[in-house]
Amino acid sequence: MATHDPELRKELDATLQTRKELGPAYESELVESFLEKLDESVERRVRRQLAEQQLHVARGARPPHTAQSGNSDFWERFGVAALSLVLAVPLSAIAVSSAELPGLVVCWAGIAAVNAVHSVGIRRLLRRRDERRDGEWD
Repeated sequence: MATHDPELRKELDATLQTRKELGPAYESELVESFLEKLDESVERRVRRQLAEQQLHVARGARPPHTAQSGNSDFWERFGVAALSLVLAVPLSAIAVSSAELPGLVVCWAGIAAVNAVHSVGIRRLLRRRDERRDGEWD
């Protein structure tokens, strides 16, 4: 996950510049627009990775299980946590300006829930991978 998407970086820079020009009145719309583009970028990456995995399976290749896969899992978890914190700043500002303390509580509960669901999902995937490593692929 060390690679950076230059298009996404340009989009973030443009969003921040637009925010400076338009002021906080349009912050909510700008954040939503950027998040939509971020979702699209993530979807493209996931589809590409799934296609690559399907290609490997179709060719009869054994899924790669290297020492680096644990490192990759760490960076994925770190990336989600870091992205959550980066997005938490504008989301918290929007929540406080809209609904004060209750809005902030709901905002951070949502952020915590996203991280918890991601963590549980990663653990399940790792467990399945270990089961396959011990069973099917041998």
